[in-house]
Amino acid sequence: MSDNPRLNLGDGYKQYFEIAPALDTARINDVFFIRHDVYARELGFEPVREDQRETDKYDYRSQHCLVRSADGTRLAGCARLVLADPADPDAPLPFEVTCKNTLDRSIIDPALQPRGRIAEVSRLAVMSEFRRRKGEQQTEAVISEQDFGDQKQPRFPYLPVSLYMGAVLMAKRQGIETLFTLTEPRLAEHFAKLGVNIIPIGGPVEHRGQRVPSMLLVNEVYQGLRLMIQPLWHTINEQINAGYAKSAG
Repeated sequence: MSDNPRLNLGDGYKQYFEIAPALDTARINDVFFIRHDVYARELGFEPVREDQRETDKYDYRSQHCLVRSADGTRLAGCARLVLADPADPDAPLPFEVTCKNTLDRSIIDPALQPRGRIAEVSRLAVMSEFRRRKGEQQTEAVISEQDFGDQKQPRFPYLPVSLYMGAVLMAKRQGIETLFTLTEPRLAEHFAKLGVNIIPIGGPVEHRGQRVPSMLLVNEVYQGLRLMIQPLWHTINEQINAGYAKSAG
């Protein structure tokens, strides 16, 4: 391990983690397992199921990204990209149902957007063993190698950020221009510090805690990133592209 207290985030990430689109049944089942472990077993938001898979009615029109440890032996996190329903393009995205009474349609009216150009990021989950320890939330200014843990117990302070980046890059491949999401207020503040502009588009709703409907403009995400974060974006982009290339090959 290097003594350099400032570690290139991209190099640090790929030393310990791999993000990829979940393009086959095995990886999609890994995504459902993570969601079940976090949302059902740990948080109690969903019922515990015998098959240990958490799924819902939006998964058939979703794409998923999956983070595993670099050696592929442990599942770390996941997120999904809900796309327009190919059979019914006007069918609402999940947030359009949850936030129908709190959206500020003077900012943007999702119902008036080209349905093939919008999508929603949801079901982001990180396995508990890969989250930062309690009390460390304020230690983000200097990223050291210790932030990554070690090979036996890797951690990463920006796993949720990497999952959002993965979803943004997957959306970009689909020609998506506007990504919607329900965010915790503190997560939006955290992203803002990294240069990611998450734009509130309505009042908060109660959805597993207080959530604010928000949007990301896909083609503007990278240009706003702080220099420290850009290497992470490049690494995520490389790994996502490699995942698609491997599937195509």
